[in-house]
Amino acid sequence: MKIFQIILEALDSLIANKMRSGLTMLGIVIGVAAVIAMMAIGAGVQNSITGQIEGIGTNLIFVSSGNQQQDVRNPKPLTLADADALADPLAAPSILAVAPSVGTNQEVSAGRESSRISVTGVTPAYANVANETIAEGEFISQEWLQGRSAVAVIGPDTAERLFGYSVGTIGETIRIAGTPYRVVGVLEAKGGSGFGSQDDRVLIPLTTAQSRLIQRNVRDSVDSIQVQAVNSESVAAATEEISQILRTRHHTEVGIDDFTLFSQDSILNIAQSITGILTVFLGGIAGISLLVGGIGIMNIMLVSVTERTREIGLRKAVGARKRDILVQFLTESMLLSLLGGLVGILLAVALAYGIGAIAAASGTPIDPSITLSAVLLATLFSMSVGLLFGIYPANRAANLQPVEALRYE
Repeated sequence: MKIFQIILEALDSLIANKMRSGLTMLGIVIGVAAVIAMMAIGAGVQNSITGQIEGIGTNLIFVSSGNQQQDVRNPKPLTLADADALADPLAAPSILAVAPSVGTNQEVSAGRESSRISVTGVTPAYANVANETIAEGEFISQEWLQGRSAVAVIGPDTAERLFGYSVGTIGETIRIAGTPYRVVGVLEAKGGSGFGSQDDRVLIPLTTAQSRLIQRNVRDSVDSIQVQAVNSESVAAATEEISQILRTRHHTEVGIDDFTLFSQDSILNIAQSITGILTVFLGGIAGISLLVGGIGIMNIMLVSVTERTREIGLRKAVGARKRDILVQFLTESMLLSLLGGLVGILLAVALAYGIGAIAAASGTPIDPSITLSAVLLATLFSMSVGLLFGIYPANRAANLQPVEALRYE
């Protein structure tokens, strides 16, 4: 029997029971759509997070106080003197720029609007190190830093939240913990999801934050230091220079550090690993529905074998071989899965981009990424499910004895 003829007969059989075939395919449709959509959304989240991290820069190293992986006695905090030492080109030739910072969440208000927003004390070097771009006004200058001025650079979302607009806010006044600050700049929009929005924050001079907002036990202590290496190839050398300088300044024991270093690459690898596991997990959960659809196919094919017992007996009586019956029912099972998979792909596209539109409307933009590998994987898996769950009904049909089948009522 030719394969084309087998497919036509299988289609005729499925069309003869349209409602039953449609309901049977529904499980496969939902399963394939769920697998592809979940993997697309997971990939979109991964791209969004990695894009934000890469947007900071490819040659950044983050230095923070403390080390949870080691038991350090009498740990010393990071200070402005540490930052100055790291900025010495003679001691650290692989380092291009250094930007210490302190951060806290404070009540920020303007007029009747008030919200709790992240406030970070920074130096002028922070703009270049953190790859910040000013959309309007200017960034914090050395003069404002030395004068401990009450000035602020705000994100576009912060401006929208407090003033209702992000353009023309220069010269406006905001209050941080009740103290007035003059807005001198608005940051360029970066967008935000995953690690939080980069557009909803307030930057003020580091000295102002230390004297007015954030009190520390050690004078001139900072929460973290961002270090910019000369280039991405110099990150390893810069990391070693940072470690040697801070070990010498903090007089730590050999092999024990009271600080933690994170490079941009290590953070990127961690984020990709987490989102990759999340994507596989979501795809696996969605894949369970494919198995449920496969069980539905096996159930319907068993019903079909029972209903067509006399037909099977008649075919065998006129010369049909066991292999012919087996191939016919397997073809029907795989066609159900294949057609369900194709419809599921179309549904997955609509579902993924629908969720992306909802996420964008809620302020956390996600660009779903439907890859060819995900489509092929879901389609092949659905066909495999049809083949696997069709074997038993097909084999049962093929093993029917012609005489008994013809006598079946």
